[in-house]
Amino acid sequence: MDRRDFLITGSAAAAGALAPKSFGQSSPAAGRLILPINRNWRYSPANTEAAHNKDFDDSGFAQIVIPHSNTRLPWHSFDDKTYEFISIYRRRFKLPQQAAGKRVFVDFEGVMTASTVWINGTRLGEYKGGYTPFSFELTPHIDFDGENLLAVDVDSTERADIPPFGYQIDYLTFGGIYREVSLRIVPKNFIENIFAQPKNVLSGAPVVDVHCHLQIGESTKQPLTVSVELLDGDKVIAQARERVANAPTGDDPVELTVHLEKLGEIALWDLKNPKLYHARVTLEQGHVAIDQDARRFGFREAVFNKDGFHLNGKVVKLRGLDHGQTFPFVGQAMPGRVQRRDVQIVRETLHCNIVRTAHYPHSRHFLDACDELGLLVLEEIPGWQHIGPLPWQDLAVDNVRRMVRRDWNRPSIILWGVRINESRDNHDFYTRTNAMAHKLDPSRPTCGIRYFQSSEFLEDVFTMNDFGWPLLPPNHPAYLNTEFVGHTFPAKSIDNMERLTEHTIRHARVHNQLASNPQYAGGIGWCAFDYNTHADFGSGDRVCYHGVADMFRERKPAGGFYKSQCDPEEEVVLEPAFHWARNDESIGFTKALVCSNCDNLKFYLGGKLIADAQPDREQFAHLKYAPFFPDLGKQPLDELWGDLRIDGYIGGKQVISRNFSGRGVDQKFHLLPDDTSLTADGADTTRVVLRVTDEFDNIRPFASDPIVFTLDGPAEIIGDNPFSLVGGTGAVWIRSQQQPGTVQLTAKHPRLGEKQVTFLLTPAAPEGA
Repeated sequence: MDRRDFLITGSAAAAGALAPKSFGQSSPAAGRLILPINRNWRYSPANTEAAHNKDFDDSGFAQIVIPHSNTRLPWHSFDDKTYEFISIYRRRFKLPQQAAGKRVFVDFEGVMTASTVWINGTRLGEYKGGYTPFSFELTPHIDFDGENLLAVDVDSTERADIPPFGYQIDYLTFGGIYREVSLRIVPKNFIENIFAQPKNVLSGAPVVDVHCHLQIGESTKQPLTVSVELLDGDKVIAQARERVANAPTGDDPVELTVHLEKLGEIALWDLKNPKLYHARVTLEQGHVAIDQDARRFGFREAVFNKDGFHLNGKVVKLRGLDHGQTFPFVGQAMPGRVQRRDVQIVRETLHCNIVRTAHYPHSRHFLDACDELGLLVLEEIPGWQHIGPLPWQDLAVDNVRRMVRRDWNRPSIILWGVRINESRDNHDFYTRTNAMAHKLDPSRPTCGIRYFQSSEFLEDVFTMNDFGWPLLPPNHPAYLNTEFVGHTFPAKSIDNMERLTEHTIRHARVHNQLASNPQYAGGIGWCAFDYNTHADFGSGDRVCYHGVADMFRERKPAGGFYKSQCDPEEEVVLEPAFHWARNDESIGFTKALVCSNCDNLKFYLGGKLIADAQPDREQFAHLKYAPFFPDLGKQPLDELWGDLRIDGYIGGKQVISRNFSGRGVDQKFHLLPDDTSLTADGADTTRVVLRVTDEFDNIRPFASDPIVFTLDGPAEIIGDNPFSLVGGTGAVWIRSQQQPGTVQLTAKHPRLGEKQVTFLLTPAAPEGA
C-alpha cells in the first residue's frame, strides 16, 4: 500500500498529508508535542523574495491570527479578482527544550490555493490544493536553540493546474491561510496515523481492528511494541499488544493491525445517540513508551441497497442539504465555533439527517460536530464539472487519499465522493479514484455525483443530481438524489409570496416523490445557504440565491419545510411560507402554505375560525408530515382583516400557537448573539443576528434599515458598519482579540432604538512556540 504521506521533498505530490490529532495537546508519553501556531503571524498582500529570509524586517507587515482571509470583502457584488493574488505569511518561533533530538513537522489544515513553504530561508516545496491538509518536515533546517522563521507564499489565483480550476466553477474559493496551523514534534520512530475499523457491530460481539501506521526513522536494538486501548470516556474496556516485527526504516509508514475483541456491551453510534469511543495507541521501545496518540470513532453499520439506506439495520430515509463552507465578508476563514454552528443549524434547526460537503472536504471542526450531533455526511473531493489533464487528475487522486486518511475514523461519514461533481465520464481517472478510496478504507462505499443516468457506474452508490420534475426513477439498486431545485428556482428572502411558496413546494414535492419509492435512499437538496459565486452564475450580484436559508444563515420559508419533517417529540413545528399581507400575491391573498408536523391546524382571523385544515395529502401523499395548504381566499378577508392566529393540534390536543400581525408595521428590533462567551485568542468568533419583526417576533421581510454599531472592548466586527438589513434580517460576526475582558456591542436602529449585548472574553492558553 503506497502511503508516502511524509515524504517531504520539493514537489507538490510529495507534501505530506496532515495526520489528524488533538490540536494543542501534548501526549502523556514523552515523545509527542502538538503546538498550535495560529497567533503572531505577519502578513503582506504583496509578496517579495526577500521576505523568505530570516533577517527580513517584517515590522511593516500586518499582525494577524489564523484563520485568516487574505482580504476582507463585502457580502455581495464584488469581483473574485479582488482576492486572487500571491501573498506572504511569516511566523517566528522558538522550540521548547523537549524538542531536542526529535523530528519537527509543520501541519497545515487548509491554505487556498497553492502554498510554497520556507524555513529559515530554505525552500521546502510547494503544495497544490486548497481543501486538503498537508505537512512539511522542518527537522534538517531547524535551529533547536534559537529563533526560527517559517514563511509561506500563498497563491490564491485560480490556477488551471489545480483542482477545482481549469474551467467554470459555481462557487468562490477565496484566499489565505484559512484553517489552523500547528507544529508536530515527535520521536524518530512515531505513530503517523490510526484507523479504528469496527466490525460485526450488529452481531452482539463486535470487534475493532486498529490499523496503526508507524513511521520508522531509525533502527533500534530494542524491540518496538504497539499497545492499543479502547476507551469509553476514561474507562479502558479492552486492550491488546502487538510486536513490530522487522520494520524497515524509510519514508513509507509501516502498517500494524491490532485486533480488539471481547468488548462487552457496546453502544452504537446513531442519529439520536451518537456514541463515541477512543482508540489510544502507545508505541513502546523496549519497556519505555516513546509515543502515544488517539482517535475518536463510533460503532455503526451503514448500508445502501435496493431498499434504501440502512443505519444499524434500520431503514432511514435520508433528508438533507448540500453545504458550502463559505461566509460573508471573510470567505472560508472562520474558526471552529462558527463551523460547528453551521452543523447545529443543519441538524438541530433544519432537522436534516445528512449533509453533503459540496464540493470539497470541510473543516475538521464541522465534521467533529457531525460526529457529535448525529449528522450523516457525504464527503467529496474538490471539483466542479471540469476534468483537467493527467497531472491535474493525479492531484485529484491525491485529494481522495488525503480526504480518506484524514477522516476515515468518523462515524458520521457514510459515503466517499470520488468523482468530480457533474463531470463527464472518464473511465481511467475514476477507476483510480475509486481504487484509492477502497484501498484505504474498505469499510465505506464510494459514490460519484453526476447529472445523467447513462453515466458509467464505477462506484458503490449511484448518486444523481436530478433537477427535473418528476424525478427520474432509480436505475441502480443503491440510488441517492444529491441535488434538486437549486438553480432551477432561486428565491430571495425579499421575493413575493408566490415565489417563496413555490420554492417551498418544489422542495416538498421532491421529498414526497422520494418517499414514494424505497429504492430512493433519500435526497439532498441544493442547498443549505446562499453563497457567493463567479460572474457566470448567480443573480447579477455574484450571489446564488439557491439556499433554503440566506448566507447569514437566516431561514427562508423552504427551510421551514425541512424543519417540519422532524417528529413532534423533537420539536413541534409550525412555519408559514407566506407573509401575512393582503396583497402579497398578484391579486389578494388565497392559499396559505404552512409546513408543520401537527395533524390539524386551525386558522383564526379577528377571533373567528376561518379554516380547519388537514395535511394536504392530495399533493403530498407520501410525506409523513405533509404541508397544509388551505384556501383562505374563500373567506371575506377584507372584512375580517387583522391579526392571524394559527393553532396546531396533535391527537386533538393543542400543542402550538402562532400569531401574525395584520398591521404592516415594523414593531421590534432584535440583537441575537449565538454565544456571549469567547476565548481571547484573536480568532474565536460568534454570529450576531439582526432582525426587525412585528409585535409577535415574525420577521418583517421588507425592512432594509441601516443598523449602526458601536463596539467597546477587545474585539472587532466582521461585517458592514452600518449594516443594511436584507429581508428584515442579517448578521455580523464578533471576533475576539487577544486580551481577556468584557466587550459590549451596541446596535442602533434608526427608529426602533438601541439594543446591547455583552460578551465575556476568557484567557486563551499559550501556544508554546
